[in-house]
Amino acid sequence: MAESAHGLLQGKAVMITGASSGIGEAAARLFAAQGAAVTVMARREDRLRALADDIAAAGGRALVAVGDVTSPQDVERAVTETVTAYGRLDAAFNNAGWGSVGTTLHETDDAVYEQIMDVNVRGVWNCLKQQIPVMLAQRTGAIVNTCSTAGSFATGAIAPYVAAKHAVLGLTRAAAAEYGPRGIRVNALMVGATRTELMETVIEQVPQLEQAAVARAVQQRLADPREVAQAALWLCSDHASFVTGAGVPVDGGCSAV
Repeated sequence: MAESAHGLLQGKAVMITGASSGIGEAAARLFAAQGAAVTVMARREDRLRALADDIAAAGGRALVAVGDVTSPQDVERAVTETVTAYGRLDAAFNNAGWGSVGTTLHETDDAVYEQIMDVNVRGVWNCLKQQIPVMLAQRTGAIVNTCSTAGSFATGAIAPYVAAKHAVLGLTRAAAAEYGPRGIRVNALMVGATRTELMETVIEQVPQLEQAAVARAVQQRLADPREVAQAALWLCSDHASFVTGAGVPVDGGCSAV
């Protein structure tokens, strides 16, 4: 890990949710390469073990925390294990999320609404509830929540997803306002269409969605997960020390037009 000697997160302990694929996996690899000791949390243990092995083989440190962000107990355990292993929690990237193929509001099943709200909103809520007390005790910390362009405006995504991501941005701003005077920064990434495993599954079901997503972006392409992870890295680092309460667009320019 050549980068880690002078990495942006050198010596810091960071928790990452949704780490078994996509943006979360890219962030785990990048953060570790930038000197962080990471805790990777997701439901798929085999993916997490393989990721942790890769990080260790490259000279980094990774703790596996198998769990579901919708479970307060799972999140509490992950935070506790992080502090036990690393002695602190300097930053958190609350990235876990879920969406589904677009359906009109009146045709969306209640079960789909509940799952979208549970993973995207309650998942972030559970993480904030457990992470903030640790950071308050330290009098320092940085939290980044994965939001979406759907958190700023209706994007063609189904209504529950738009509502959920608006809620994530609201939680981010409320936490930033409440805890900023006590040394904790909280920001959100307003992510555009990204070539993740979930996005590929959606595109397989509705191929025209890729063309529509590309057309909305000024850069005329989908993001690579590592590009989003780079933005999260900066927000978690001391280089973003005067940034809090922000919804930072990482969307190829789709919010600019």
